[in-house]
Amino acid sequence: MKDFPIRVEILNRFKTAKYQKEVLKKLALGQVDIVIGTHRMLSKDVEFKDIGLLIIDEEHRFGVKAKEKIKQYKANIDVLTMTATPIPRTMHMSIVGIRDMSVIYEPPQNRKPVQTYVLEYDTEVIREAIIKEIERDGQVFYIFNNIENIQKKADDISKLVPEANVTYAHGRMTGREIEDIMQDFIDKKTNVLVCTTILESGIDIPNANTIIVENADRMGLAQLYQIRGRVGRSDRQAYAYITYKRDKMLSEVADKRLKAIKEFTEFGSGFKIAMRDLEIRGAGSLLGEIQSGHLEQVGYDTYCNLLDEVVKEMKGIEIEPDIDLLIDLNVTRYIPDEYIEDSSQKIEIYQNIALCKNEKDIEKVVDEIIDRFGNMPGELENLLYIARIKYLAKPFYITKITSKGTSVVFTFEQSKFTVDVIKLVEKYKNQIKFQPGVKPMITLKIGTTNERQILNDVTNFLKDLKV
Repeated sequence: MKDFPIRVEILNRFKTAKYQKEVLKKLALGQVDIVIGTHRMLSKDVEFKDIGLLIIDEEHRFGVKAKEKIKQYKANIDVLTMTATPIPRTMHMSIVGIRDMSVIYEPPQNRKPVQTYVLEYDTEVIREAIIKEIERDGQVFYIFNNIENIQKKADDISKLVPEANVTYAHGRMTGREIEDIMQDFIDKKTNVLVCTTILESGIDIPNANTIIVENADRMGLAQLYQIRGRVGRSDRQAYAYITYKRDKMLSEVADKRLKAIKEFTEFGSGFKIAMRDLEIRGAGSLLGEIQSGHLEQVGYDTYCNLLDEVVKEMKGIEIEPDIDLLIDLNVTRYIPDEYIEDSSQKIEIYQNIALCKNEKDIEKVVDEIIDRFGNMPGELENLLYIARIKYLAKPFYITKITSKGTSVVFTFEQSKFTVDVIKLVEKYKNQIKFQPGVKPMITLKIGTTNERQILNDVTNFLKDLKV
């Protein structure tokens, strides 16, 4: 353990050439313990004597080329990436086991979720939002991502709310200009800051608790989540107004983004936002530089399954071939239109249910459905029962579960049939009938057409197969 101070240096393009040269020399000689820098560290003139740990903050701002170039400094370098919203490619690599992932759900003490509104642009709503924040001695961020017209927008806000002290900032300003503007805002000399998306990360002003985003449909989902995260950084209730042009016909992707940012407002939503981004934009290329997009050749689900098998093979895990299971029970199971009207949301829920592989997955889906849509109707509960029956039947190589009058017939794959029929007969007696052959079958007498009873009896029978 070192008994002297850790040597820290900063490397970015805003430093003088002389300072940068001195830092580069120290890095090459190993005279620096920690270097904190921007993309400047990716330049060809940067050499490290012995780098052991790389930490990438705000990972979504780095492209694949950038991250791979840093990793080339040392073949066995440990890499820790941090972000509130992982890009689809990184999220997918974590899900399939190529990268490890940890999620922090607990917020800082006394923080409150940001109250989010997604709406058509309305000057009266904007005026009321700004006045409401100013009246409680707070400050407002106004995101307007158009440098050419940003000054005019600031003037319009001043006219709309004469009592506000409005200023503006954008990326074409010098570092000194932006610093002065931000310092005045921190010192409360101004209370409305109109700016571009330079505000997206790295800003922590607890007194600013209202943010207004104009033309939000032009922004990415992760970008909107990052922008919203600039408010609500104190124990005060924060508000986010995500707006788009009045009467504008939104594209399907933009509509999904705005619905997602409105839906996921609780703490720890970054992971859910990233998952939704993955669904909307696709996983990208595992070996290439594309960080989003679907694999149209094989389809996304097939690609995920193939990749999962390869990862398991590399880990030495035996891969069991999937057996198609047909479930044809006299049970009504679907998602009613009056419960979920939006067809895309309905398809999403069907997909989530189909992907359930254990009870934990079922519980997650149930929690999500109730949280988003309220108490479930009986038809949807039946659908979840069917999902449970599927994963319970899989270990026993059951190929078919069908209703036959008031009985249910279980058909097995002969080569994999390992059920202890004697124990079943001891428990169920004349309630079951075993039929050996090319396709062994067990018939379970239920004696009722009650849907919930059928599902309960089938579920309990499958659990008894484990005995």
